Amino acid sequence: MRAAPRREVEVRPGADRFFSPELVPVAGHPLVAALPPERFDRLLLHHLYRYLDFTEKLETLVVNRTALGIAQGSVGVTVPEEMRFDAYKIYCDEAYHALFSADLARQAHRVSGVAPVLPAEPYFLRRLRALIEDGNRDIALLVELLFVVVSETLISASLSEVPDDPKVVSAVRESIRDHALDEGRHHAYFAAFLRYLWAELDPAERHRAALLVPDLVHAFLQPDRAAMRAELGRHGLTGDQARQVVAETLTDEVVNSHTAATARLTLRHLATLDAFRTTEVQERFFRAGIPLNTERDT
Repeated sequence: MRAAPRREVEVRPGADRFFSPELVPVAGHPLVAALPPERFDRLLLHHLYRYLDFTEKLETLVVNRTALGIAQGSVGVTVPEEMRFDAYKIYCDEAYHALFSADLARQAHRVSGVAPVLPAEPYFLRRLRALIEDGNRDIALLVELLFVVVSETLISASLSEVPDDPKVVSAVRESIRDHALDEGRHHAYFAAFLRYLWAELDPAERHRAALLVPDLVHAFLQPDRAAMRAELGRHGLTGDQARQVVAETLTDEVVNSHTAATARLTLRHLATLDAFRTTEVQERFFRAGIPLNTERDT
């Protein structure tokens, strides 16, 4: 656990942006690229708002509930005492990530004069709740534990690439760089936790857990196309244009490719536990568009 300084948002007019356009798929579409500069920059600002809201809600409403449960021994998984203690450190890290997310959003609003327009809850929360309620209420705790393992072991392009973009507001870059350093340690922790969790499951539970993984990956990574269409409308595109942009940029091929790359290490951890040995599990991943190529890099 590290104590990171508070970052002050300062914008150089005409020089700084609030997010990397290369990491906002719709930003590369000709209809969006043709927007007046102030509208284009506002689109990037709203992407930052969504990113920060996603982070704040993920850390406080899901990850920290699990971290606290591990620390207090209430999740039904036996781990070493040192690992329980380290869960408190993760709890503090994640609380700080939520704090800096809320702080950056407040500062960006103050500096830009543009208020965030956000759904009542991020898309991933709605999808996670639906997954639990749709036939998995009896294993709700296991679903949430697996979701946290998935979310903490995925590799985010935002965390790795935004800090290297000199055109992004320095406070955003530096805060995301701090976040990336913490998440590298959290990845190792939850990869280890997964082994203890798997050891607690009987064969039938392991099979059911493996079948859930594609849905959990999609719950975390699938884009909210309806929300994106609505947002594009707020930036001046017509309804038909917004539908065209989303249809042409967030294609199944693009989304599946991003999902496969982002989930690669998560799947590798599961492969070491022989989680994908049954035909039913393999077919579930195939139907979800997630390849099970988990060979080690050379």
